[in-house]
Amino acid sequence: MGWGYGWRPYVPVAVRRRKAILQMEKLRTKGMAVSPVRIDGRTIARTFWGKAWCSHLEKFSDYSNRLPRGRTYVRNGAVCHLDIRKGEVQAKVMGSHLYEVKVKIKALPGERWKGVKERCGGQVSSLLDLLRGRLSERVMGVVTDRDQGLFPAPKEISLDCSCPDWADMCKHVAGVLYGVGARLDEKPELLFLLRGVDHQELVGSAQASGVIARGEKGGRHKKLSVGDLGDVFGIELTAPVPAAANAAPRKTKTTAPGRGPKNPRRSKS
Repeated sequence: MGWGYGWRPYVPVAVRRRKAILQMEKLRTKGMAVSPVRIDGRTIARTFWGKAWCSHLEKFSDYSNRLPRGRTYVRNGAVCHLDIRKGEVQAKVMGSHLYEVKVKIKALPGERWKGVKERCGGQVSSLLDLLRGRLSERVMGVVTDRDQGLFPAPKEISLDCSCPDWADMCKHVAGVLYGVGARLDEKPELLFLLRGVDHQELVGSAQASGVIARGEKGGRHKKLSVGDLGDVFGIELTAPVPAAANAAPRKTKTTAPGRGPKNPRRSKS
């Protein structure tokens, strides 16, 4: 084959991008709904959920040596297709050839999910707040906890790539894992689908507790303003008129003509 130790020759970034575009067009002509990962600039993830996913991966020494190459791949548009399903991520990555990548992730254990809901009880006021990451600092800490949160540990992840690299996490797999972070920017609900849980239960547990969403002592909870809702739903919402505006004007106490207020410091003439 002419490749030392099974390694294929290096393909420049520009060539890899052109090949990726051609491969995507071929897949589309075959009727496949292609969903590539596109990164604008060098920032892979920009929202709470995307950043939290990438930050979680970088905490594990198992992945530290391979992740940097993955950042390069996803930034260069090599992740031609990425599909997140329940318990699995399927992707196609352009390297020397178009490689098939599968990442299987175990469902979130029932007891762990129950614990997340209990610790978030009364703190998630709406589904919109949850998906936008507009939560109290305490809830953010609960859902992103390394051991008891929503994100998977390495032992809950199995990796597979059709490339000749013998390592469990090759650069193609690493690119896909970062691609998941970028995709969570667009659709954060896919994290809950991937872990096999219903994100609406976090809001349901808050409503069932009968507690108005608020942070603990010292915590903060960001509420959506009228302007925020208008941006989300594409409609103009008029702020309610304060009750004071409709109330009758209060009578003010007036001073009789010719008599001013008493001045205790006025001297006698």
